[in-house]
Amino acid sequence: MPPYAFFNGKFVPLSEAKIGIMTHAFNYGTACFEGIRGNWNEEQEQMHLFRLPDHYKRLFRSCRVLKIEIPYTIDELVKLTVKLAEMCGYREDIYIRPIAYKSSEEVGVRLHNLKDGFLLFATPFGAYLDVSKGAKCCVSSWRRIDDNMIPPRAKITGLYVNSALAKTEAFENGFDEAILLTQDGHVSEGSGENIFLVIDEKLVTPPSSDNILIGITRDTVIKLAHQELGINTIERHIDHSELYTADECFLTGTAAHVTPVTEIDHRKVGSGEVGEITKKLQDLYFDVIMSRNKKYLPWCTPAYKLVKA
Repeated sequence: MPPYAFFNGKFVPLSEAKIGIMTHAFNYGTACFEGIRGNWNEEQEQMHLFRLPDHYKRLFRSCRVLKIEIPYTIDELVKLTVKLAEMCGYREDIYIRPIAYKSSEEVGVRLHNLKDGFLLFATPFGAYLDVSKGAKCCVSSWRRIDDNMIPPRAKITGLYVNSALAKTEAFENGFDEAILLTQDGHVSEGSGENIFLVIDEKLVTPPSSDNILIGITRDTVIKLAHQELGINTIERHIDHSELYTADECFLTGTAAHVTPVTEIDHRKVGSGEVGEITKKLQDLYFDVIMSRNKKYLPWCTPAYKLVKA
């Protein structure tokens, strides 16, 4: 079965979904996107798409920043995504990428007087980081871009050059991931993940004012910590040095799931092993996204119609 994409208002084989080299979004980064996980449950023979409406609500907010109009409602986008996943028929974890973009084939830096387009594709996608042993991170020399430059609360394609610079710097220096600081030196986030510290059995994470993306996995973890473990989350500025003194640290994201951080700048985080609270949250999270926890079934949208024998 060939992979498919939703492109120019219809489903086509992925190999036929092409944009021209003069497309505005390709030349200037004028596009917004989402990353949506499809989690394959072998036991159930089912693909579960996680928090679909919430991803599309965020996409609409991002599009307001770039003056992009999406010609579909959130409910219609959810249905299109389910249909795409079903048509592709993957029996493994996937990553679904909706992109709303300036589709005019015109040269010129602007947001006005341009056509808007929307596309959707899916691809197999395994572990982004090692969620079992933990990641080794470094504090990047690149600073997180500020809201009055390009708003990080919007998932804008061009913004991710900032993340790419930090990620490659970390990789080339032998680390798994980078942690970026704000312009004034507070902890912001990873190159593609939100960050949490565990300090005195509480979760501490940067606020939205520290130029973070308001992550859906971040929100999931905050809710699970409170509702299932009775642990509150404090949103506040985090100083650089607190990365070295925290009891535990982990990253969250659609790609990264809940990834423990065991080392930062060659210093062990806590004992240097996966922390107790981190492990509990990780186990809870995986049960939820795999649709094994009935309490959170509304967050999981099944992609395949199950045929009863």
